[in-house]
Amino acid sequence: MRGNVGIVVCVWFVVWGSCLGRFVVEKNNLRVTSPAIIKGVYKCAIGNFGVPQYGGNMIGVVMHPNANQKACGSFDDVSLKSKPGHMPVFVLVDRGECYFTVKAWNAQRAGAAAILVADDRMEPLITMDTPEEGNAQVDYLQNITIPSALISKVLGDKIKKQLTKGEMVVINLDWREALPHPDERVEYEFWTNSNDECGPKCDSQIDFVKSFKGVAQILEKKGYTQFTPHYITWYCPEAFTLSTQCKSQCINHGRYCAPDPEQDFSRGYDGKDVVLQNLHQICFFRVANESGKPWLWWDYVTDFSIRCPMKDKKYTKECADQVIQSLGVDVKQVNKCVGDEEADAENPVLKAEQEAQIGRGNRGDVTILPTLVINNRQYRGKLDRGAVLKAICSGFEETTEPAICLTADIETNECLQNNGGCWQDKSSNITACRDTFRGRVCQCPSVQGVKFVGDGYTHCEASGVLRCGLNNGGCWKQTKDSRTYSACVDAHGRGCECPTGFKGDGVDHCEDIDECKEKVACQCPDCKCKNTWGSYECSCHGDLLYMFEHDTCIAAGQDAKTGFGWGTFWVVALALAAVGIGGYAVYKYRIRRYMDSEIRAIMAQYMPLDNQGEVPNHGASQGNV
Repeated sequence: MRGNVGIVVCVWFVVWGSCLGRFVVEKNNLRVTSPAIIKGVYKCAIGNFGVPQYGGNMIGVVMHPNANQKACGSFDDVSLKSKPGHMPVFVLVDRGECYFTVKAWNAQRAGAAAILVADDRMEPLITMDTPEEGNAQVDYLQNITIPSALISKVLGDKIKKQLTKGEMVVINLDWREALPHPDERVEYEFWTNSNDECGPKCDSQIDFVKSFKGVAQILEKKGYTQFTPHYITWYCPEAFTLSTQCKSQCINHGRYCAPDPEQDFSRGYDGKDVVLQNLHQICFFRVANESGKPWLWWDYVTDFSIRCPMKDKKYTKECADQVIQSLGVDVKQVNKCVGDEEADAENPVLKAEQEAQIGRGNRGDVTILPTLVINNRQYRGKLDRGAVLKAICSGFEETTEPAICLTADIETNECLQNNGGCWQDKSSNITACRDTFRGRVCQCPSVQGVKFVGDGYTHCEASGVLRCGLNNGGCWKQTKDSRTYSACVDAHGRGCECPTGFKGDGVDHCEDIDECKEKVACQCPDCKCKNTWGSYECSCHGDLLYMFEHDTCIAAGQDAKTGFGWGTFWVVALALAAVGIGGYAVYKYRIRRYMDSEIRAIMAQYMPLDNQGEVPNHGASQGNV
């Protein structure tokens, strides 16, 4: 009876994970460019193996083999490798009889650049997945590197029909929009497991974490990404909550469970040990994230897999605490987050993890491990450092990718060939070509605070008040005879204008104007004109002096035109001075007279003056009468 219950619980885990979830098929575009009769854009489903070219595209010619059309056997007598100078070969095979991965592996070994699997039934597109480990040898799965796509039966039949007519079918597989790229930060989740005894799948997860750790930490430390780890748990069916099997595989009274690591309840570690270690890893991330160092999760998971493996019987809380302490994270805070595993109550951390498993929007339910979710879309393809990095890089908005996304082993720099067809100032090596992960863009640049404006393809022009400080604003400039002239105009960000004394377009050339020849200077009869670079010089014949303001020549003693001499000038000047002095004396005299009269009037109010008589006192005379 005990064995039967164990089988029931184990089967339930598999059924719940594989059937009850809302699985979303991730798709990309397939564009048929020729022949014209089937030309158009179609949807195809990305295979969950191989290496999809996220952020890029691939053009190839389709080949449908005469034999082995389902690709279940090797192509011993057929080479699918493209010849030098020819387009890559996309092999079209039929669905059925063997695993999708077997078809892809055989096509890859024959030299195909990609594999297209034509559906054999009228149904919505599905995701081509890897086989269960117990049903097929999986040693070749990690070696599949070519991209794969499932196409509809209708499209498959159309392509086959054109091929039988001798038409060449050319297809462009486009993954540039397979993942959304809304802004300059990528948010991604990695759904994993601390179990290290589940065979090749567990080994590939651990290997991926070790190889991707450095890249992930660089991206996270510089704020390019926001990473969150997650862990899948299940709940035990209520009918089996009190069973020995559920008690050994679950915590919190059957609320959070994991399958037995060895698939044998009688030996080794139990599922509950896996759940607890998963919980420790989640809590470690939470505590590290609160301290501003979320990237330490990669160190913890890597170190734990090395120092605390199940095979060495070190998969314990004590070993986990030692790793936590070595990374400088507070063990008490982590243990507080873990909570009581025996409590008959919800664990808030694990409850949140179960809720996060439910798909929202374009993202389906997370039902299998490992699963990578980038910008809320499930990643499809090989769990490989380079492949995953490409997918993450495709999630950045164009021109915001970090430098690591533009390295030679990740993408091809289209600006290196003919400058990408964009504008370029070769004299200063300023270019409008900007390399991005999804290709180049022609965009007028900003250099040293100077903004260039234009279409980016044929024309870019510096603008703003600082423009003349950078390559002279792209304008003409020349030095000669210790003089420097520039056609760059700083004011209001204006363009290139030849300076006064020059004529031309202001960009490529400005030539000196001969003011003497063009009669724009030195026009008086006695004037002599001499042209200079950028200007001119005027002089007069004999002892005459040149007056620039009036463009005229005058004699040293008098004006040549009016006869007005310097003696007359001094007479007039002295006369004016005398008039001024006389006027000033009269002014002072009148002021003095006026002040004297005012003073006498004021004093008369307070004392009699000598020439005034006494006033009679009539009141005193009447008193004596």
